[in-house]
Amino acid sequence: VQLQASGGGLVQAGGSLRLSCAASGATLEQWYIGWFRQAPGKEREGVSFLEVSTGTTDYAGSVKGRFTISRDNDRDIVYLQMNSLKPEDTAVYYCAAANLWTIVEKLEAYEYEYWGQGTQVTVSS
Repeated sequence: VQLQASGGGLVQAGGSLRLSCAASGATLEQWYIGWFRQAPGKEREGVSFLEVSTGTTDYAGSVKGRFTISRDNDRDIVYLQMNSLKPEDTAVYYCAAANLWTIVEKLEAYEYEYWGQGTQVTVSS
């Protein structure tokens, strides 16, 4: 599966952005799609995931209530709606795909096999 992330940018604190992850090459129903982020000098961290076949989602505690992951059912695009952005949300954001049948830790980067290129999100204070 090939993934392409887009939608990053510069936004003021309190603002919103919507990231998109366009998938191709495989049916998404067999995959988990995750969003991850990596800030300078920090490890890559899981932000959210979507179990495409069931619609199950979950979020890291730091973004719960502010971020929403969803899928466009007509197209193989997974979105990450980010509201009430904070300067600490500044990072490069990546989307990734993990096999439905093998994933265990759903917010761990090592579980994900396929990665899109990152998109920069910068939140100014």
